[in-house]
Amino acid sequence: MPESVQITHQLDACGLLCPEPVMMLHKVVRKMQSGELLAVQATDPSTQRDIPKFCQFLGHVLVKVDVLADGKFYYVIQKK
Repeated sequence: MPESVQITHQLDACGLLCPEPVMMLHKVVRKMQSGELLAVQATDPSTQRDIPKFCQFLGHVLVKVDVLADGKFYYVIQKK
């Protein structure tokens, strides 16, 4: 990811269980402009399956997937 690209939106879905993280993700992405980046943190392991499928189905780019040291899941999504 180029240094000039900035994450403009954040979503904290920690403590939420499926399907809430993806429902919240959908709501945030709807308000974003094309090309903007969203950082998502979650604790539900099902997001490892659900968020990539969400991006694939809707055409968004999953820029980064990471598991943080505290066990949280971290994603960066670019809106199509």
